[in-house]
Amino acid sequence: MAVKVLVVDDSGFFRRRVSEILSADPTIQVVGTATNGKEAIEQALSLKPDVITMDYEMPMMDGITAVRHIMQRCPTPVLMFSSLTHEGARVTLDALDAGAVDYLPKNFEDISRNPQKVQQMLCEKVHTISRSNRRFSAYSSPAPAAAPAASTPAAASSLHSSAPAPRAAAPAPAARAAAPAQAHSPAPKRKPYKLVAIGTSTGGPVALQRVLTQLPASFPAPIVLIQHMPAAFTKAFAERLDKLCKISVKEAEDGDVLRPGLALLAPGGKQMMVDGRGTVKILPGDERLNYKPCVDITFGSAAKSYGDKVLSVVLTGMGADGREGARLLKQGGSTVWAQDEASCVIYGMPMAIVKANLADAIYSLDEIGKHLVEACV
Repeated sequence: MAVKVLVVDDSGFFRRRVSEILSADPTIQVVGTATNGKEAIEQALSLKPDVITMDYEMPMMDGITAVRHIMQRCPTPVLMFSSLTHEGARVTLDALDAGAVDYLPKNFEDISRNPQKVQQMLCEKVHTISRSNRRFSAYSSPAPAAAPAASTPAAASSLHSSAPAPRAAAPAPAARAAAPAQAHSPAPKRKPYKLVAIGTSTGGPVALQRVLTQLPASFPAPIVLIQHMPAAFTKAFAERLDKLCKISVKEAEDGDVLRPGLALLAPGGKQMMVDGRGTVKILPGDERLNYKPCVDITFGSAAKSYGDKVLSVVLTGMGADGREGARLLKQGGSTVWAQDEASCVIYGMPMAIVKANLADAIYSLDEIGKHLVEACV
């Protein structure tokens, strides 16, 4: 059955181009278009699409407001289009916090110059988020709200990003029943970890926010964060987390020193490694690697530098990045946790950990923060 898509944008050119690109895929059907947020809500209610593509700046009602209303009235996976700028990142993070699942850069030049690349990327995104847990009840617990602003932190990338957001309305019983059951892991054992390493992708911005806001300022271990995200967005994302969390959060720079109560976010487009002296190394992104930053790279360096003293966590995301790094961590005696399926936006990266029998524990998103506090001494 074809994936039904509603295209929302106030630009007639962009609506047509997106509709043409999607319609060229026989497994995708564009069921309608809308020119503003108000029309988007009406069309979402009447057409019941599987996925909505959404612009931010529109007359009558902007995209973020529309996403909030849609998540309350008819939760539907939303793919946001955003600009690859610091302000675009802020706006995109707000959209993710409102409930959008993922994002893509809105680049008119790419659409005209690289139509095949754009078609492949857009259609893959639509298919992936159509299978997300956006309609399930796993996100009924709201993420901490950001400080009000005309446009808040956002994140964006030509590859990944997205995350659940608060829901005002409880999901229907049918949706709740659809959420997969999970085995519950016992509470963690306490250990003097020298490093906590968290890797994530699609759904990660909100997932990280929900985990890190549960940590006290006195959290005893250094933290490194690897979120698949473009270079233009990681600084804005780190700034957002720093404002919301009790711990400090910053975009990592070469030579940064790991210390308790500080989370260092890998910069987009580059690779982050740690050494045994507690120093961070930032390296150029290798074109041979799909992900920049790559969870496997950071996890692998942590395994080499800290042996059995690493607590690693793999959160929601597409693909299997983190699995081989987690394998190295396990071989050295370190601990690996995975987010459970029901609370993931996309159960890809954690599933790869679980299927490879690398997970020491499987926890829901809302359990991970409190268990990090319990585990680290």
